[in-house]
Formats: sequence, C-alpha cells, structure tokens
Amino acid sequence: MLPDIKELTTEQLILWLENRNIKPYRAKQILQWIYVRQADTFEMMTDVGKDTRKSLARHFSINRLEKARTETSQDGTKKFLFKLIDGKYIESVLIPEKNHYTLCISSQVGCAQGCRFCLTGRGGWVRNLTKGEIIAQVRDVVNDLDNSKRLTNIVMMGMGEPLANYSNVVGAVGTITDSEVGLGFSDRRLTISTSGLVPKLSPLGRDTGVNLAISLNATDNKTRDMLMPINRKYPLEKLLDACARYPLTPRRKITFEYIMIKGVNDSEEDAKRLAGLLRPTRAKINLIPFNTFEGSDFERPEEHVILTFKEILNKNNYTAVIRQSKGQDISAACGQLSAKSNAT
Repeated sequence: MLPDIKELTTEQLILWLENRNIKPYRAKQILQWIYVRQADTFEMMTDVGKDTRKSLARHFSINRLEKARTETSQDGTKKFLFKLIDGKYIESVLIPEKNHYTLCISSQVGCAQGCRFCLTGRGGWVRNLTKGEIIAQVRDVVNDLDNSKRLTNIVMMGMGEPLANYSNVVGAVGTITDSEVGLGFSDRRLTISTSGLVPKLSPLGRDTGVNLAISLNATDNKTRDMLMPINRKYPLEKLLDACARYPLTPRRKITFEYIMIKGVNDSEEDAKRLAGLLRPTRAKINLIPFNTFEGSDFERPEEHVILTFKEILNKNNYTAVIRQSKGQDISAACGQLSAKSNAT
C-alpha cells in the first residue's frame, strides 16, 4: 500500500516536489485538490502537469476510510464505524444541532485511560491514529454531506485521549483549520477534550488556537482516583493549577466536563466544592448526566438532583449547561463508543 499523502505537511510535500525539480507552488494546488475539491485520484488534478500527476500516483495514495457501518438515531445523530487499513475500527459521530452539525472524532483506537464511566476504555488501548486517519474522519464526512457548510464544529471527544497522541493530533488540527490548503474550519470551532495529561496542556495552548475541554468529573482526589486512574499521576491540584495558567485569548474559557453519576459526585456539597475549585480559572461547565451502558456499575441521577447542582453553579456566577447527550439509542453518546465490528 502506498503512503497516504494526507500524512504530509505542506513543507514535506514542497520538499518532495523540489527533490524532483517540480516547482514548490504545485504543493498548494495539490493540497487544494485533496481538501477543498475532495479529489480521490491524482488524475483529477487537471491544472497539475501530467508527469507530476503520474509521479504522485506512483508514490502516494489518497485514502478514504472504509465505512463499515452507519447507524442513525431517532434524534438524527449518525454514528460511523470506520474500518482502518490494518483492520482496526474507530467511531465518529455526527450530531445535528439547531442550525448546524457538530462532528465528534476519535484520536486513538481504544483508550489507555481506563475511566470507569467510559465504555471505550474497557477494550484497552490498541494504537494511535495517524495524522491522516484523524483528518480523514472530517474530510470524508464533509464529502458525504448534502450541505457541507452546515458542519461547523469539530470536537475531539471520541475514542482515545487526544493529548496521548499529541504530534498527530496537532498535525491534524493544522490541516483541519488551514483556510488556504486545508479543510478551513475555524480553530474557535474546534475543541480538544482531555482527561488531564498535565504536561501537554501548556504546549497545546502554545501550538494551537483550539478550545480546551477538561474531563473533570469529581471535586476530590479520592473520588476522581476511583473514576479516572490518571488522577493518581496528575491529581486535581496539579491539573487545576495547569488550567489556571493555560493561555487563553480574551473572552475564551476552558470548558470543564462533569459527568454526573448518582450517589458518586452529584451532591450539593460537590457542586459547592466545584464552584470553589474553578474560581482561579476562566471556566464554563458542561454537566453531562451519566449515559448507561451494558456492564456499568453507575446510574444517572434524578432530574431534580441535576437541576439543583446546576442552580448552585449558576448562583456562583458560572455558566453551567446540562448537556442532553444525543444518539443514546445507538450507543453514540458520551462514554458509549466502543467500535464493535460485529453485524457490519
């Protein structure tokens, strides 16, 4: 199998061309064909010389992900099961909003973090996705949409821990947000969610302009240790200190995701502690009632408990939103992705 040209940066493609005495400006044309015009073959690139097209075709491929299965929820959410070249599987989720779509993409096959509320981690970590495989989730879904302009938001909240695949994720972000030769999404519309890999937070703020979301889910170390093993390495104090120092442009905030679990982290005392913990940080809070899955030990809190928790945060001058997870009937909601290939 030939290397996928989507793995190359613009600079790498320019160097490859120059080594063959091909003018560097051709790189812009080639990349625009791939990302803007969605070309599937080099032969389609009619404003690129025939010899150059033949040379590209001898050395590279332009891969699409194989759609092994597409499921559609009652609420319009679509879950794509993609089969990778090595036979592994990942999932991406297209979520309909009022006037646009949000696409949730994966960064790894499986996940090593082992969060107890998440189905993905139960299968363990298999491998990182390449830069091209991350980009392809966006490129291929855009290509399939009747009105591609309705896809405005990208979130890396699918399978895997994005900051554990740092270089490929940042490289993919560069292409996804490149308005000249990439997919042209605004970095203000791209969010990376992390379980809290503290050493990678500062570099992320330096290397990208994307939004940051922290999967917090507890207000004390004992509870977070139980829910999220990463907390034993990077406890709340270290994580929140790194968040307080995270470089934010004016009017931007860090989103703290808080999965509410009945009897575990949903008390009024938890809400008050959360308000105090986040005080040094420009923060907004997404409250996510737990989404059940087979074999889980946890339950969703009662509605009045969720509303009381939100009211306490609001009274403490936080923007707190209860996120109603879509796609639950097809296991496409937060924490439910597993990329099972059976019945494809």
